[in-house]
Amino acid sequence: MKKNFELLQKKIKIKFKDPNLLKIALTHKSFNSINNNEKIEFLGDRVLGLVIAKKLLEIYPNEKEGILDKKFASLVNKKTCLLIASNLGIEKFILTLKSTKKKSKIEDKVLSDACEAIIGAIYLDKGFNVVEKFILNLWKNELDKSVITKIDAKTKLQEYSLRFFKKLPIYKLISNIGPRHQPIIKVSVKLYNGKSYYGEGKSKKDAEQNAASLCLNNSNAR
Repeated sequence: MKKNFELLQKKIKIKFKDPNLLKIALTHKSFNSINNNEKIEFLGDRVLGLVIAKKLLEIYPNEKEGILDKKFASLVNKKTCLLIASNLGIEKFILTLKSTKKKSKIEDKVLSDACEAIIGAIYLDKGFNVVEKFILNLWKNELDKSVITKIDAKTKLQEYSLRFFKKLPIYKLISNIGPRHQPIIKVSVKLYNGKSYYGEGKSKKDAEQNAASLCLNNSNAR
């Protein structure tokens, strides 16, 4: 299936000197095992991190490192990259084995990785100033939301456990079922000498957060 990469260039408002870089950024390893976006995604991930870290220091010059770290993590994680990828409509341009088949949904990780790969491609083709402007424009709403930082349940439970028991909560993987592209993962968490609480999610991280939240709701850690 031929992809119209010119259309994507117009959409992101960047004209590549080397259009092949954009094509590589949108090529998954399932489509081409040699010339794919794995390495350029690795670069894009680092460029994104640098731009966001730099911007956070500009916005919050007096903020504590721990709070900045939480803001940073929420801005560069796969969930946020997936949101940006969806806003750009990247799915229509990605080259994967599934993109050659009608009605085949491309996995979320493939989309978020492609978003980072595009960032890497822009950096290689246009340099830091252009890619910085590109990132800050797309991440503007997310940066605005970062003014309010909510401490996640897992962090809050850890702080509570260390404060009262001097021990970390104990997490255990209970099960991992379902297809690879849509797993259901179940974990348990317990505090020192406490009962176990269970959580489920599409990833181990989400399941642990849900378990931690349930544990918090049934303890004095709220």
